[in-house]
Order: sequence, then structure tokens, then C-alpha cells
Amino acid sequence: MAQMNFGGVVETVVTSKEFSLEKAHEVLKNETIAVIGYGIQGPGQACNLRDNGFNVIVGQREGKTYDKAVADGWVPGKTLFSIDEAVEKGTIICMLLSDAGQIAVWPQIKDKLAGKTLYYSHGFAINWADRTGVVPGKDTDVIMVAPKGSGTSLRTMFQEGRGLNCSYAVYQDASGKAEEKTIAFGIGIGAGYMFKTTFQKEATSDLTGERGSLMGAIEGLLEAQYEVLREHGHSPSEAFNETVEELTQSLGPLFGEKGMDWMYANCSTTAQRGALDWRPRFKEAIKPVMEWLYLSVQNGTEAQISIDKNSEPDYREKLNAELKEMHDMEMWRAAETVRQLRPENN
Repeated sequence: MAQMNFGGVVETVVTSKEFSLEKAHEVLKNETIAVIGYGIQGPGQACNLRDNGFNVIVGQREGKTYDKAVADGWVPGKTLFSIDEAVEKGTIICMLLSDAGQIAVWPQIKDKLAGKTLYYSHGFAINWADRTGVVPGKDTDVIMVAPKGSGTSLRTMFQEGRGLNCSYAVYQDASGKAEEKTIAFGIGIGAGYMFKTTFQKEATSDLTGERGSLMGAIEGLLEAQYEVLREHGHSPSEAFNETVEELTQSLGPLFGEKGMDWMYANCSTTAQRGALDWRPRFKEAIKPVMEWLYLSVQNGTEAQISIDKNSEPDYREKLNAELKEMHDMEMWRAAETVRQLRPENN
């Protein structure tokens, strides 16, 4: 483990320099890793582990996702099984179903986990156990490695020779070796660097981020600016370029690589002055909403909404309708045309 300075705060992080892939193999050499669920995180984690030489099987219900697993090289009866069979065969049970899926499958697997390791990539089910009913027995290690990005990014970056940053946590150490297994697992899936957290902190920060700057807040901000420009007579092309295209194609890569401060220093003086003047105004307006959001996550309100909505028999139809509404917005239809006009597409 290494000590790193994060803006004046020293944290302990783990990388493959301190904990090698060879060491991870030694720690997990007698384990059968059963990846349960092949939807969002499942493919990336399962394939990365397989490519890194670990003993991996997949548990998935038959259907489109099962067919995807077959297409990725998982062999029915050898490395691809039903959920029940995979749980029985595995020693590390990776719960990578959706949060709602984890709640639904828990009653059928909870009595098959004695002496095994229960692995998560999100703290939801454990942190809000009073709402999910997911309470592991005391004879089970409960661990987590949470990639800070999608399973698709985890897989793509692994194939490019890079790693996606991850947090890790131990909720329950029945074996006395849970933390070592957790770190080994993170190395196995191709983590960049890993930082320690708790199930409670990961679940709370994750739901806050998704509803905030990563998805909910950014979409709301983009919609608001685009609509104001359109309502004042700007064309769809101009409104989209000034709202989204310049952000994602020009400025985003700059502050992603070198920081927002560097980006500010390398923009025009007019842009600098306006950004510096308006930054505190946006912060003042937005921070109370972010605090409201955090408290809603912290007290379990957001978790309960997710549980209730995702448990409705027609949740998929309702979700698709909401996504279609976003898809049909002028801003995202303008995006299709702008993407077609990018130089690499001509």
C-alpha cells in the first residue's frame, strides 16, 4: 500500500505495484469465482478475471443476457450455469445483478453461502439491509470492489492496458483474510488504483453522484442552457455546440487530463473572467440542492424509491417511456446530426 497526497489529505491507496497480479493469483488460487449477473458490471469483471488467468464461472438466467455470455465465450455446462448452480459451485459469489435483481434472488441463495465470500460492486443491498432484506450470515466474508465507472469502461480500459479506479471495502471478515481477498480481486478485475471506503460511504456517495454531477445534475444543466439559448432565437446547431459539443469534445478532455484550473488558464481572457465570476453564483444556487440530495440518499429515501419503482411489474415499460422522452428531445436529436458532421465521420 502507498501513501498519497490528495489536495493536502493523505490517503492509503493500492496499485499493482504494491500488490502484484502474481500475488493476487496466490491469494485466490483455490477460489472459484462465480459472477452472478451478466448485465452492466458482469461482462467486464468476468472477462477481465478470465483474461488475467483466474478460475471464473458465470451464473445467469436464460434469455438475451445469457446469449450475450455465450457470445463472449462462456460455455453452458462448463463455465456458464444457472444462478443456483453457479452459487453452489462458486466460493466467491459476485452479486452483479441489478439492485432490484439482488433483492429478488436473495431468498434462493442466502442459505448456500456458509463459509463462502459474498462480493459486491455496490453497497446498496448491504447498506440498506433494513429495506432490502439482504442480511448475510456471520460465517460469510462480505467484501466489495466498486469500479468508478461502467462495466464497459472497465473492460475497454483493461484491453487498452489501463485500469479503472475502484474503491474497496470489507463489511464482514469471517475468515480473517477478507481484506487480502478484496485487494486481490480488485487487481484481478484490472483496477487502476484502489482506495478504501465502507459499504455505507460507497452507497451514499454513489447514489449522490449518479443523481448529481455524473448524470442527473449535468443533464438538467445542459437542458436548461440549451432551452434558454433556443428560446432566445439561437439555432439548434448553435445551442447544441455551445452547450454540449464544446464541453465533451474540446474542454472535457482538457480538464480530464490536467484539471479545471489548467483549462481555465488556457482559455481566452473573456472566458476566464466570465467563468470566474459565474462559478460562485452557480455554486450558491446548486449547493443547497446537492445537500438536499445527499440527505435524501443518506436517510434511505432514494433507496426506497429505487426499490419501489424497480419492483413494479411494468417498471421496464415505464423506464423505456422516460428514456424515449429524453431521446426525442430536440437537443439530443441535434446531437445525432452534429456527430455525423464530426471530421472522423466524413
